[in-house]
Amino acid sequence: MWAVREVKGKKRSTWQARWWVAGRPSENSRSFVTKGAAEARRAEIFAAVKKGEAFDVATGLPVREVLAQRAAEPPPAPRSWLEVARGFTDAKWEERQAPGSRRSIAQGLGIATEALFDAPVPAEFAGLVREALAGWSFNTGVRSVPGRDGRRREATPPVGWAGVLDWMERHSRPVTDLVDPEIARAALGALSRRMDGRPAAGNTIVRRRQVFEMAIKYAIARGDLDANPLTGLDWRPPRKLVAVDRRVVINADQARRLFAVVAEHAPDLEAFYATIYHAALRPGELQELRFDQLTLPASGWGEALVDANNPEISPRWSDAPDGPRQPRELKHRAKGEVRQVPLNPPLVAILRRHIDTFGVTADGRLFRSGKDGPVKAIRYIARWRQAREIALTPAEQASPLARRPYDLRHAAVSGWLNAGVPVTQVAEWAGHSVRVCLLVYARCIAGGDEAARRRIDAALAAESETSGVSPAPEPADSHPRPIRSQPETTGLDRTLPDITPAEPEPSTGPELDL
Repeated sequence: MWAVREVKGKKRSTWQARWWVAGRPSENSRSFVTKGAAEARRAEIFAAVKKGEAFDVATGLPVREVLAQRAAEPPPAPRSWLEVARGFTDAKWEERQAPGSRRSIAQGLGIATEALFDAPVPAEFAGLVREALAGWSFNTGVRSVPGRDGRRREATPPVGWAGVLDWMERHSRPVTDLVDPEIARAALGALSRRMDGRPAAGNTIVRRRQVFEMAIKYAIARGDLDANPLTGLDWRPPRKLVAVDRRVVINADQARRLFAVVAEHAPDLEAFYATIYHAALRPGELQELRFDQLTLPASGWGEALVDANNPEISPRWSDAPDGPRQPRELKHRAKGEVRQVPLNPPLVAILRRHIDTFGVTADGRLFRSGKDGPVKAIRYIARWRQAREIALTPAEQASPLARRPYDLRHAAVSGWLNAGVPVTQVAEWAGHSVRVCLLVYARCIAGGDEAARRRIDAALAAESETSGVSPAPEPADSHPRPIRSQPETTGLDRTLPDITPAEPEPSTGPELDL
């Protein structure tokens, strides 16, 4: 501490109290009009030093004074829900999520945000709000651009969007309004509806609510909320569909009919569909299947080593929207992990014929369209619909049977289970967990019920044969005799009857094997 000093000015002098706190780059000083006031301030600092009070290095003031100042300051205004949701989106984007996950987050947050405005959307912005939310506010890759230092900076919004973006900023509720049960329930209600007002699918509602709750947890971690406002609400999500509808699974005869039509009208896609049906590969995995990953012997079983996935999605959700193809690691697998998938002899023959007829791309990919680009979903879905119309009967067309090409994967997994392959091996080949295999695929086996009934009939017949003819009932006695327990040694000297069960039939379904 220094003594009070006089600072002379042109019109009048001021008095300055000065002290220095270790760690600060400069001294603390405060000027007063009178010397007495400066001496009083110096005495306060000196008294704090003598008492051993701690000093704040950032301000140079006693900690007691810093805390008092903070307590007197008004609390900061709560952040808006739009600001919180935008920050959550940016945080998830930096985790380098898959493009599909980024899109799901943006769509879910966009629907919830529409329900959290404090005023009705003006008619002039009614058609732009959802597009501006999902396509701009919650799309970090479009809304911001990376700088040289790696940090992202805001980009210029599209022409004509300035008005709707400004309105959303001004009318987004504070995030603390979610503690009101009615407001929170309104957001959940919006997540449960489609754009036309009808109820959304159960799986869609559950996925949207998961995104909404993740954003709320982010707000809690940032200190915007003290607790989850959704806890305790009398709202239950609908039951989501877990098991695959067994009606979508095709049998071998239906597959032959469908593939014959495909071979006639779109021969370059026959192997595409056949690989999904026989090897349970996802369409995104087929886009990255290369010749050097295949073992295709002249006879017998082959093998595929699958190591990449590239599902079709808008490039604006990727890290490089203008870049080349961007394959990713396998779904739910670490980067670089490889999955071995067996190829049965019929599929080996189809793949060999496909390679001989159509060749491969410069980088070895088997399936392509245009200038060695990926097979577009709009094409392979349209061709599959055409094949269903030609190959299936009117009743089969009206049913969910193989309505999507992805249903061929369900048929492959179900067929493996139906053949008695251990569920752990099926899960490894299909590229998902054993739990998913048991919950989703185990019940979509065509003909499984009939096979189970046959096994039950065989078991009942075997039981009847081993039991023999039932003895004739004894005549009724006019005086009932007391029932006495027989000693444990009774009958030990008798020959035991032959009760060896009949040889069971081979298992044809998953019920017993699982």
